[in-house]
Amino acid sequence: MSPAAALRIGEAARQAGTTVRTIRYYEEIGLLPGAGTRVSGAHRLYTEQDVERLRGVLRLKELLGLSLEELKHLVEGEELRAVRREEFHGGASAARRREIAAEGLPLVDYQLELVARRQAELDELRAELSARRERLREISGGR
Repeated sequence: MSPAAALRIGEAARQAGTTVRTIRYYEEIGLLPGAGTRVSGAHRLYTEQDVERLRGVLRLKELLGLSLEELKHLVEGEELRAVRREEFHGGASAARRREIAAEGLPLVDYQLELVARRQAELDELRAELSARRERLREISGGR
């Protein structure tokens, strides 16, 4: 990473739309890797790839309403999937490619479960709001 491309933690936080505190906490609990090895007292430096990863983590948390534990499980699964994808495309035998595909199924099933749960919660909220709207229309004389 060239020094010009390196971002300090504050700039990385601004670009990702979060706080320095969030980045530090996510690193502490393992949601994000630490910003490389650094000398004590030196500034943390981040790449654009680090910022993109942070944006992805924040998006998943917001869209799916995930707990930090669920988010960590999902991120760990994605990391493993990336390693397996390299192996898959790196000349793995046909038998190993089938194994890799089978290993990926539980992660996708978990992701689908999270999305389905969030969708059910949204559907329930929509139904409640629709019922409330109908009651208000009836009370207001159908306006």
